[in-house]
Amino acid sequence: MGQALWRLPPRQQQQLQEELADRLADRGEGGRQEQGSDGGPQKRAPQQCYGPDIYHLLRTRIGGRERHGCIDLEMLPPELGITILSYLNATDLCLAGCVWQDLGNDEYLWQGLCKSTWGHCSIYNRRLPAGFSYRRLYLQLDEGSLTFNANVQEGISYFMSKGILVDHPTELAKFIFYTRRLNWKMLRIYLDERRDVLDELVTLHNFSNQFLPNALRDFFRHIHAPEERGEYLETLITKFSHRFCTCNPGLVRELGLSPDAVYVLCYSLILLSIDLTSPHVKNKMSKREFIRNTRRAAHNVSDDFVGHLYDNIYLIGHVAA
Repeated sequence: MGQALWRLPPRQQQQLQEELADRLADRGEGGRQEQGSDGGPQKRAPQQCYGPDIYHLLRTRIGGRERHGCIDLEMLPPELGITILSYLNATDLCLAGCVWQDLGNDEYLWQGLCKSTWGHCSIYNRRLPAGFSYRRLYLQLDEGSLTFNANVQEGISYFMSKGILVDHPTELAKFIFYTRRLNWKMLRIYLDERRDVLDELVTLHNFSNQFLPNALRDFFRHIHAPEERGEYLETLITKFSHRFCTCNPGLVRELGLSPDAVYVLCYSLILLSIDLTSPHVKNKMSKREFIRNTRRAAHNVSDDFVGHLYDNIYLIGHVAA
């Protein structure tokens, strides 16, 4: 996003470049000035460039403040300011709000930080009361996420007590799907207990026109696979298989796939991933062995398709890493 944010209109680029050139000429780099043919001082022409040097432009525009070694964040475009502040936690943001008071009181900035970190909350779709503060909401979301990562039930109860979430499977699933601050181990415990939320979470995935191993990676990126084989893993693969077939009806007809066949292929991909990536497995499974073993369980799948599955795991890696 770096260069796109700094693109300015040509007129403004020229103006900033001339301002930079004039200031550098006034400093003279030690008091020296260039002279023209008539003996008078020669004005330096702005150097042509394809994009202004933002660092020098900002240092030039803020004048004497560059001696402190810190460029004022208020000089940056709002998009870049939100990106920088999104890497800070709630405590650091409060400290930053003390330094940059205008930013600390900017409700649009806090709204952007809330929605970029917690993409969906039930409160976003409500009519907000007078005096509502997105800064206070950010602190509550941060507190709720920390509570969730320590205790699942207390975290969910906190979100509901503050009116941030409503106890509905679709709303809870969207919150989980669009949030990046929740601990995956705690999330796995919660989804194992709330299968209705798990069902809604699976439907949020769109696997249209995705190759099976890539779709499985995307699935396990949002819903982490358990470390051991068991009933929960079987449930996840079953739900994924049905969702994958629903999203790819043309592929199902062309290759003769079914949810049961996809289920078998998913287990084969997981076992192959372990075989090829584990340092404890000395004799790695060959492509021919994988095709032979998979065809025994999935008779309608072609050798070419199974071979492409092997190549994907061999080149890209584990499907559940």
